[in-house]
Amino acid sequence: MMAKQVRTACVSGRAIRQPRPLTQVVLTSSVFILALITTSGVADVTAGQSRQRPRRASICGNPRVACKTSETFQPHDLPFRVPKNAVIFDTELFYAIILKSIPAKEEDCKVFVPEAERLRAQALFPDHKVFTSRCADLGDPDSMLFYTNVDPKFRIMAVYGSATLAEAKRVLEAVKATGKFPGAYMRRMRTGFNGT
Repeated sequence: MMAKQVRTACVSGRAIRQPRPLTQVVLTSSVFILALITTSGVADVTAGQSRQRPRRASICGNPRVACKTSETFQPHDLPFRVPKNAVIFDTELFYAIILKSIPAKEEDCKVFVPEAERLRAQALFPDHKVFTSRCADLGDPDSMLFYTNVDPKFRIMAVYGSATLAEAKRVLEAVKATGKFPGAYMRRMRTGFNGT
């Protein structure tokens, strides 16, 4: 068996280890850093494979165009494309023009904008779906949708603006031009349902 050679120097009668040559230090450090990078890169790849971005449904904002979806929506709903066997699903962000809001207690599912009023508003905007919110009562198929960025103490009537801000601004101007909704304003939101 060979003895390990250690470089030493004698200083004041004591043997001390001499520092390793710079090339050996650089090589050792480089190998360590490369191993660290490789390990973290593999971890990122495997983590990225398990964390997929949730798919979001696209809105069917034009009531004149059939919406290809696996769900049946009520006339007052803003429909969207739902894949088969979806249980909980929501949409991409979109802009809505709020035409009206009425106060309601969260648990009071009997307070909402009447369908006749929604239909009158829909006649003004034939290419943009007018929808109303209802309380989220899981047992009631008439109120299976939820709308984000809406105070649960209010029910709204809104017209679909667009997924883009520029188009939504044009819709807001068209709404204001009717003179029927002076307090109309724009809000960014999602809709979705919980079918559990």
